[in-house]
Amino acid sequence: MIGLVAALGLVGPAIAQPPGKSTLVLAQLMQELSQVKSARGRFVERKHLAMLNAPLESSGTLVYAAPGRLEKHMLSPREESLILDGETLLIDNKDTGQRRSFPLPEHPVVWAFVESIRSTLTGDLPTLQRFYEVSLEGDAGAWRLRLKPRDARMRQAAREIRVGGSGTWVNLIEVIEAGGDRSVTVITREAG
Repeated sequence: MIGLVAALGLVGPAIAQPPGKSTLVLAQLMQELSQVKSARGRFVERKHLAMLNAPLESSGTLVYAAPGRLEKHMLSPREESLILDGETLLIDNKDTGQRRSFPLPEHPVVWAFVESIRSTLTGDLPTLQRFYEVSLEGDAGAWRLRLKPRDARMRQAAREIRVGGSGTWVNLIEVIEAGGDRSVTVITREAG
């Protein structure tokens, strides 16, 4: 669940860069991301827990279709799909046959996690900033959004979410949990 996240605003400050490096402004990045109509990729998520010697790993595929449909299909270690469509999150566990539906407005912490990813992918800065304090580092070739939750309940779950990318491709999602555990999801483009 934590691997699914996003957040944004209107105009961000330019970032100080060494001479010759281009700067990227938050509004510019969001505008460019809003132009992406679909994307497909493979992910590997590693969950680092203080109580374990090695991270837990899952993998599968991600599918995005504008204006805000997001699908996460975990293939290993179990088959499970998370499908976000509008304000509803559907979780379908293929191994157990269990399906659950979550209306996001009734689950504010889940909603905030979801918007860290969806609002980034759609370039929806106002929604992102509704849930997070947003800052941007880097340039168009390698950027990173730092999302700090505004809501106290969300801060009890996550201290910060970092979303990284290159151009209009989101390639990294890192969730730093309030207790110090973290998950790191690396996304690679699917050929085709």
